[in-house]
Amino acid sequence: MQASELKYFKELLLSRKEQIEKNIQDVRTELSELSSLDLNDEGDHASANNNSMVEGAIIEQQKQELDEIEKILSKIKNGGYGICEMCEDEIGFQRLKVKPHAAYCIDCREIVEKSK
Repeated sequence: MQASELKYFKELLLSRKEQIEKNIQDVRTELSELSSLDLNDEGDHASANNNSMVEGAIIEQQKQELDEIEKILSKIKNGGYGICEMCEDEIGFQRLKVKPHAAYCIDCREIVEKSK
């Protein structure tokens, strides 16, 4: 991979990392505000609990993506970026454009997903 391509993906990953960190902080703030509300009836409590569960799931998904991004950023630093973790072939440029934190090529991703 060329240095300019590597720089492009690193900037893309750092931007996404920043966005995710902001999203997580915003959801945590919203959950904190929600828990401090004075709820008067069961409908309000049910709605607040439902919102908390949904936002908690969003945080977990975002944390997982953040972990994947951190792992890939370390690969960039160590020179292993763009190499499939399963078959060790190069991950296609178009795949990396769609998912810059991809750890697998298309073929291996399908194998991993089917085995789950």
